Amino acid sequence: MAAEPITVPEARLEAFVDTASFRPLRSLVGDGVVAGSGTVDGQPVFCWAQDGAHRGGSLGVAGGETIARVLALADRAGAPVVGFPQSGGARVQEGVGALTAYAAMFRALANARTPQLSVVTGACAGGAAYACALGDLTIAAGPDARLFLTGPGVVREVTREDVDAQALGGPRVQGANGVIHLEARDELDAARLARRALGHLTARRVAPRPPAPGDPGAVLPASPREVYDVRDVAARIVDAGEQLELAPRWARNLVTALARVEGRPVGVIASQPRHLGGTLDVQSAQKGAWFVGLCDRLGLPLVVLVDTPGFLPGTAQERAGVIRHGAGLLRAFAVASVPRVTLTLRQSYGGGHIVMNSRDLGADLTLAWSGGRMGVMGAHQAIEVVGRRALAAGADRGELERAYEIDHLDVTVAARSGWVDEVIDPQLSRDRIAAALEALS
Repeated sequence: MAAEPITVPEARLEAFVDTASFRPLRSLVGDGVVAGSGTVDGQPVFCWAQDGAHRGGSLGVAGGETIARVLALADRAGAPVVGFPQSGGARVQEGVGALTAYAAMFRALANARTPQLSVVTGACAGGAAYACALGDLTIAAGPDARLFLTGPGVVREVTREDVDAQALGGPRVQGANGVIHLEARDELDAARLARRALGHLTARRVAPRPPAPGDPGAVLPASPREVYDVRDVAARIVDAGEQLELAPRWARNLVTALARVEGRPVGVIASQPRHLGGTLDVQSAQKGAWFVGLCDRLGLPLVVLVDTPGFLPGTAQERAGVIRHGAGLLRAFAVASVPRVTLTLRQSYGGGHIVMNSRDLGADLTLAWSGGRMGVMGAHQAIEVVGRRALAAGADRGELERAYEIDHLDVTVAARSGWVDEVIDPQLSRDRIAAALEALS
């Protein structure tokens, strides 16, 4: 059952930080914004909250200055910031002054060097929605959280489209497009998620926990044509109870999660065969580029689990700009400076192989499970290209494909050429990854 909503901003911040740790800032000039500092699990944090009941939560010059002050102090202290926005946008009565307040806030967020989280407790329109998107993570505090650039009234007036606030910008809408990264049951649950996320994003190492029991390789089905849930593989590699999946309803063919390996915070990015067979597309390329950039900015090592046949072909993908978005994921990996380990689980083909943190894209260590396949394309498609004459002469297609797999696709072939550092038994995955992260960090 959902908890009663917290309506007073001060109470909201006090409930978020450690008991009795909240210290207010600019308490007499907030103009609908309450701000201050405190601790979360003993670590410093800055926070602010808007009062949706004060002029509709609209942001004016004084409120904007309060938020900008918090952001500046947090940056100087190297501490994260958690905001609780609830706003109808810029205050109309203050004209351009309100817009400049948002502009200063946006610039500070775009240049922030510490984690920035938003917990949406109600409606966030216009500039408030942009402020969330400029941060690192956005958490919906229950089903009443809403984000949109223009509300239902303006939409109705301008476009004649009749839509309510939930259909326009509720969690189901914004969670499916990557604006919202975590969905909570209510405000208390949202605060818990924010505290948990901070533990990962601040790169704080904790006591290690063993992974979920079982051989990660046992998750893979016997047939290479059958699908599985890659999260079950990850659970047998990372510390138990430390996997926090981000944006689970956006581009479900790619999993992005915060986790720990031997107590060390990491980002996990993984092909998800359960959706589209792990094929990459426009949405997953966008999601991957966002997550790689997030981890690189905050210093989180990356663990990349690969099982993909490549990019999804077709006119719909080309029209949606798959080349541009695929290049965005390539660029994100290529420029990342954090330690990166890639593990191929079952298959890694074509552009998907390159883009998923391949060795020469900058992976520090490339591992592959024995029995995996790796190459330009699968055997069936390859024989269409290189086996035409043999097929025309009556050769058995199955034999040609099996021979091609052995000679060209088996991961041991790539290992002999140096493209893979080590072919391993799946049960060694955690040990190898942990050792690499220890050496590289």
